Amino acid sequence: MNPLLDFSGLPRFADIKTEHISPAIDSLIAEARAVAARCSSDASGNTWDDFVAPLEDINEKLSRAWGAVGHLHSVVDSPELRDAYNENLPKVTEYWTDLGQNLGLFNKYKALAASSAYAALPPARRKIIDNEVRDFRLSGAELSDEKKERFKEIQEEQAATGAKFSENVLDATNAFALYIEDEKRLAGLPQDIKDAAREAAEKDGKPGWKLTLKAPSYIPVLQYAEDRALRETIYRANVTRASEFGDAKLDNTPLIDKIVALRNEEAKLLGYNNFAEVSLVPKMANTPQQVEEFLTDLATRARPFAERDYAELKAFAKSELGLEPLEAWDTMYASEKLREQRYAFSDQEVKEYFPEHKALEGLFKVVETVFSVKIKPDTAPVWNEDVRFFRIESADAKDAGALIGQFYFDLYSRDTKRGGAWMDDAITRRAKKAGVQTPVAYLTCNFARPVADASGKKRPALFTHDDVITLFHEFGHGLHHMLTRVDDLGVAGINGVEWDAVEVPSQFMENFCWEWDVLKHMTAHVDTAKPLPRELFDKMIAAKNFQAGLATVRQIEYSLFDMRLHGDFDPRQQTPLQLLDQVRAEVAVILPPAYSRFPNNFSHIFAGGYAAGYYSYKWAEVLSADAYSAFEEEGVLSSQAGARFRREVLGVGGSRSAAESFRAFRGRDPSLDALLRHNGMIAA
Repeated sequence: MNPLLDFSGLPRFADIKTEHISPAIDSLIAEARAVAARCSSDASGNTWDDFVAPLEDINEKLSRAWGAVGHLHSVVDSPELRDAYNENLPKVTEYWTDLGQNLGLFNKYKALAASSAYAALPPARRKIIDNEVRDFRLSGAELSDEKKERFKEIQEEQAATGAKFSENVLDATNAFALYIEDEKRLAGLPQDIKDAAREAAEKDGKPGWKLTLKAPSYIPVLQYAEDRALRETIYRANVTRASEFGDAKLDNTPLIDKIVALRNEEAKLLGYNNFAEVSLVPKMANTPQQVEEFLTDLATRARPFAERDYAELKAFAKSELGLEPLEAWDTMYASEKLREQRYAFSDQEVKEYFPEHKALEGLFKVVETVFSVKIKPDTAPVWNEDVRFFRIESADAKDAGALIGQFYFDLYSRDTKRGGAWMDDAITRRAKKAGVQTPVAYLTCNFARPVADASGKKRPALFTHDDVITLFHEFGHGLHHMLTRVDDLGVAGINGVEWDAVEVPSQFMENFCWEWDVLKHMTAHVDTAKPLPRELFDKMIAAKNFQAGLATVRQIEYSLFDMRLHGDFDPRQQTPLQLLDQVRAEVAVILPPAYSRFPNNFSHIFAGGYAAGYYSYKWAEVLSADAYSAFEEEGVLSSQAGARFRREVLGVGGSRSAAESFRAFRGRDPSLDALLRHNGMIAA
């Protein structure tokens, strides 16, 4: 059997070959089209069981098969896999577009929504029907045949262009390598980073040390390397990736123009002024103006702190480091030196206390304590030998040991893996005749892998505190997916959750990384095995909001650029780069060099689903900070607060609005004060 057509259990990654992809996808699409035709015909009834359930069954199969292919494309990319993915992407896009424009199905959903049977349905199913009616309109179901055809072409072009954008970023990242033969040029770099660079060079058959634009290599160079010219070289290579300064075939500039134009045309076809309006229809925020007001209000509050941060950094860099002017490739280096002087510790010192196994143990202990579950190792076919698999079981007395969900952990950076960190669903919870289908998640990061030192002794992977925060963040997404109690696919887990609320559980989980009652259980020095000293933890807390103002205005800069690019932006009047410069003039404190091409690798909005939605990180952070304040009030590891959060937020998934879920948990509307307090921008 084609492994992509086997839905009896977990994906059979050990068996999937590129030659399986097209036959499986062709077969599933043909079956899905036949089911859609039957369900949309007059002969089919208008009840849930008549047409919603059969469509859900076949569409889940297609989503699971294509999801496995898409996941492999992201984590073990190869020329053969890329070709197979891009060959099938238009077919899949065309199917979903055709389904979204099926007037017969649209009429059936509207008829069901208007029938007496609608009121008798469970709330989750009513929410699914409401979402479907909305989404049919956003998919062009009400357009003329001619406009439907153009809408379909736009969707296919967008999918292909977005995939190409992502591939260009990966290829441009991998294309850069800097081999250093004089170890003096690596002065300041931590030993484990040098060991990894030496190992990378050896793998290429080269002498010395290999530096790349992968995060585990790039970030430490900018943070620690004393060689200013080396920092500049690495910085420039990173900010000009996938631009006109490199291989012309990998330049994303024309793709950005095309993506923006296609989205604008889509919006106009649907009767909206711009794509930002389309993007916000299924979100918490109502209008682009509301988002801009939120961002500019936050910028007004944060900018004085950012200006103070930067003034302090420039003064320190000049007086203590002799760096004047302070260049873009100096800021991370100078910031680390200032942190070391002001708080008497370095990120590298903290990193020694977070070997991978202790970080995972600590994460699991928090989740087990707060949410009354047990996490255990499990087995499954995987796509790389470094991938691990776990199961989550109930720890409640009434159903102790019951399987709740499972997840893959793929933690290390690879050349075949796109950058960043993310959660994706492999299987979603739903009730079936044979019982409840338990959810399965992919949790993917790009941390440094374990390396051997110069003597050949293997050391465990060491996580920075930022890595630990990323780990908790992605696991928060995973919990949202796996701890759902909703039995209907369309609103189980993160399905159906407003995009600007999707980040609430992930950002909520980050807060635990700043609690002594958490960190004292998840640290052990890599050499001595001693736990993190309380004195060092206190220094970390003192430095928690170090340069928080700068970090906040940077996120606002990206968010405003995204919203305006998809708003009233006119490409005849300015380029996307000129728009970004305009935004920076309003809110930014640190201006990058003119050659910086940040948009060219801004995958979140051009290839990652965050178009006119990047503001979601800050929007959701308001909710997550306020939600976490309940734990500050009741006890950081309060199982009672955890039970409420699990029941009212994680458990309900998308079966009701995020605003309702927040109010059910906190008993009131969210307040901006908790976020400002957490970021040190308001009195405690």
